[in-house]
Amino acid sequence: MLDLVFLKLGGSLITDKTGVEAARGEVLARLAAEIRRAMVARPELRLVIGHGSGSFGHVAAARHGTRQGVQTPEQWRGLAEVSAAAARLNGLVRQALLAAGAPAVTLQPSASAQCADGRIVSLATEPVRAALAGGLIPLVYGDVAFDRVRGGTIISTEEILSYLAAELRPAWFLLAGETAGVLDGRGEVVPVITRQNLEALSPALGGSRGTDVTGGMASKVVAMLALVHQHAGLSIRIFSGLEVGALEQALVRPETAGGTLIG
Repeated sequence: MLDLVFLKLGGSLITDKTGVEAARGEVLARLAAEIRRAMVARPELRLVIGHGSGSFGHVAAARHGTRQGVQTPEQWRGLAEVSAAAARLNGLVRQALLAAGAPAVTLQPSASAQCADGRIVSLATEPVRAALAGGLIPLVYGDVAFDRVRGGTIISTEEILSYLAAELRPAWFLLAGETAGVLDGRGEVVPVITRQNLEALSPALGGSRGTDVTGGMASKVVAMLALVHQHAGLSIRIFSGLEVGALEQALVRPETAGGTLIG
């Protein structure tokens, strides 16, 4: 699918990560409208959308320590609570997309994901293929997962989309967050990040504002660099979804969009 694009809506973009279950409704509605306009402008576009858990799942997961493992009855109840929190945000995202005319269908990762010591070893891809074939937008999100070593764990949106990328081979992986891209020590956007300049940039990448149990910007950049080198033909861009029109531009003309190109 040469026109297949993966889009990740960051938890920091669609929620206030310093609060508790604080969705940014106006931002969600605007992003959904931009997605719909991009689909009209580029009819050949096929999308898989994933979103972070922000102040929904991350807060609950940090409270229960779900990422590290689930063994006791209290921890299993915690896993259920994290699952419910992540699903609540997903419902808001799906509702915004449908209201804008973007036909999103939720494919809950925990329904099929199997992990081993925190890593995804299997995840159903046929439902994603079927949704795309039907002209729908598969919608996934950071979720809990059963783990043969840890009992249970958390799988991030990037981990889910990275697994799907190996099967579906998108042309672009777009990550929309709340910053204009990856910033250097002076607060300026780094236009391109490669393995050659990563080490020099590492001190500036830091962590994540608010509660994030799956790592901050540094871990995301390292993971995206590894992904782009694993899959020939894949391009990755990190940009701000808070800038009005930036998401629409990235979907219609990703090669000329702003932000940081990972390559």
